[in-house]
Amino acid sequence: MSNYERKKTTPCCVGCMQAIKWIPVIFIASVIAWSYYAYVVELCVLAIESTFEKIAFLIFYHVICVLFFWSYWNTVFTPVGTVPSNWRIPESEIERLFRAESQEQQKRILEYCARDLPVTNRTLNGSVRFCDKCRIIKPDRCHHCSVCGTCVLKMDHHCPWVNNCVCFNNYKFFVLFLGYALLYCLYVALTSLEYFIRFWRSEFLEQGELTSGGMGRFHILFLFFVSLMFAISLVSLFGYHIYLVLKNRTTLEAFRAPIFRVGGADKNGFNLGKFANFQEVFGDNWKLWFLPIYSSTGNGDGLQYPTTTMHHHHHQQQQQHQEHQLQSNATSYHSMDDSRNRLDVQLPHPTDKLISYENTMHTPTVEVPNINHHHHQQQDVSLSTGANIDSAAINGNVIVNMDILDTTKSSTVENKANLADIHKLA
Repeated sequence: MSNYERKKTTPCCVGCMQAIKWIPVIFIASVIAWSYYAYVVELCVLAIESTFEKIAFLIFYHVICVLFFWSYWNTVFTPVGTVPSNWRIPESEIERLFRAESQEQQKRILEYCARDLPVTNRTLNGSVRFCDKCRIIKPDRCHHCSVCGTCVLKMDHHCPWVNNCVCFNNYKFFVLFLGYALLYCLYVALTSLEYFIRFWRSEFLEQGELTSGGMGRFHILFLFFVSLMFAISLVSLFGYHIYLVLKNRTTLEAFRAPIFRVGGADKNGFNLGKFANFQEVFGDNWKLWFLPIYSSTGNGDGLQYPTTTMHHHHHQQQQQHQEHQLQSNATSYHSMDDSRNRLDVQLPHPTDKLISYENTMHTPTVEVPNINHHHHQQQDVSLSTGANIDSAAINGNVIVNMDILDTTKSSTVENKANLADIHKLA
């Protein structure tokens, strides 16, 4: 019999039990309504004389009160996250599972049913987790709530003060509700402290500041004590859930560590770092962090969660990719540098580049006849032209090998003068 069928066959008296579950919520709503009257009417309107102080107190009070009540409303009325139907075990497999003669046979059946599902959590005996009441494969961090009668995604606990499961869908609202409730109580206690002290000194009655007499003093006295009492109780609860958020744990996981397929039991199995853990609950958009609006887009659909092992593996891959990029850039830079160094070694000075290429490049030559025909002696010609000229005697003629002449004006004039001397000698 499925969970839905069991709900249909539930006796009508369960409706009375459902109504009783709303008593804590009605009590909290009544306290909020009474505190609003006591603070706004009895304190701000009747007790405080300064107009500026009244306006300032009321503005800040209403901002905190709206955020507080908005968070509480969303925590109470947000539906719990349930498991999709594709996680349900087929009836044929359920029969085989219940008829299994050993745990190993059950493990094989469950592994087969969960072959396409992203599950990493396991039971104590290492098998895939499943719910025999809902007849589904349990996603990671999912647990069955006996009060709600269903499996809840990322279940933290069932809170009677909100008559709802604190889970994947409303955990952000619940944390904000605790935070704004604490801020609300502290604000009311601190702003009413002065008038509470004056009440004990009997200054209200002497100055006639409270027209309602003893009833007005009772509201202010009770307002201070109630706000202080709730603030003390909320400090520890809010601090504990902030700790759980930064560790990426639920209340159930804090008391019983989740068991992973690889690594076994590990309380820090979902810990991705404080900031990443915070974003998993409050979302990536910082503008919506402190508003009771669903913004946990980075948390996915509540069916699968990044684990510490996956996060470290992804981080290592990114580091390796960055190191590979740096090595590639460094290699290309050094190869370019080596090519420049090789060129500089071959050609140590810019003016020597032409000389170094004289064996590979065809340079202009000037054939100068021997000026002494009688002695047929070899003569070396050395010209100071601003360019380097090498000479050799071949068959009585002087062969002059010239580099490319400088293009400056002075070099051009000297070149022309030396060439004229050569023609005269010829």
